[in-house]
Amino acid sequence: MSEVHIHSGEGTNASFKIAIGLNILIVIIQAVYGFLSHSVALIADAGHNLTDVLSLLFALGANILAARPPTQKRTYGFRRTTILAALLNGVILLLTTGAILFGAIERLREPVAVDGGTVSIIAAIGIVLNSVSAWLFMRGSKHDLNVRAAFLHMAGDAAVSAGVVLAGLIILWTGVLWVDSAMSIVISIVITISTWKLLRESFNLAADAVPEHVDPTAIERYLRSITGVQNVHDLHIWGMSTTHVVLTAHLVMPEKPADDALLFNVCQELRSKYNVEHATLQIERGVLSCELEPSHII
Repeated sequence: MSEVHIHSGEGTNASFKIAIGLNILIVIIQAVYGFLSHSVALIADAGHNLTDVLSLLFALGANILAARPPTQKRTYGFRRTTILAALLNGVILLLTTGAILFGAIERLREPVAVDGGTVSIIAAIGIVLNSVSAWLFMRGSKHDLNVRAAFLHMAGDAAVSAGVVLAGLIILWTGVLWVDSAMSIVISIVITISTWKLLRESFNLAADAVPEHVDPTAIERYLRSITGVQNVHDLHIWGMSTTHVVLTAHLVMPEKPADDALLFNVCQELRSKYNVEHATLQIERGVLSCELEPSHII
């Protein structure tokens, strides 16, 4: 049996900290001027950015824990905390969406005068700060799925703030007050769509499903193509964290001896071509393989 541990590159904790600071600034500015201008859309955007702060804090905390070395009690370390953080973030986002929808519906029934100019200016500041936050994660998003999620979230926030700017300008030009509440509902829909995908993916990872970016059929096909491999069974693939994929498998090799070089090369191939960061392979001669199913993938 051979085991290869693949470690990710250096973390992006500094980027997370800067983005957290910027989003706290956004929340304070939008909340204060949202109340002063009576804009539920601006307050909704502030609430959304507050969830961003919490999400980034959870992601940072999980990132720090995941970097801690394994122990005798926690043989995989704390890498799974990144999955738990994603799941918790999804629940918080859903609760925030419900609060935004409730406020928007109430405001539709009883419209309040809104300062469209102030709304547009403050939301424009949100666009700038969210764009800077997205830029911080742009480089790392090419190699780290967790960082890519943060990048897409920040970029999406910039787009949401652009919608608030549009609502403020429409109010300023036309005086139609319900636009503010309507834009809040649109923001809620955007959050719900992204949250549902986040919840589904994080729940699947927590339930040890094959990560979405991994093709289990292609992996099994590759393992079966290895010279000397007659059969593959007990193939299991799951996420150790939001960025680390784990694989275990039994390879039936009746004739060809499996040396360390072969096992090492197979694990390297799984990492480079199939995004498997941690692979454990067990070699069998096939004496008992007739009693087992040909292949089993989880």
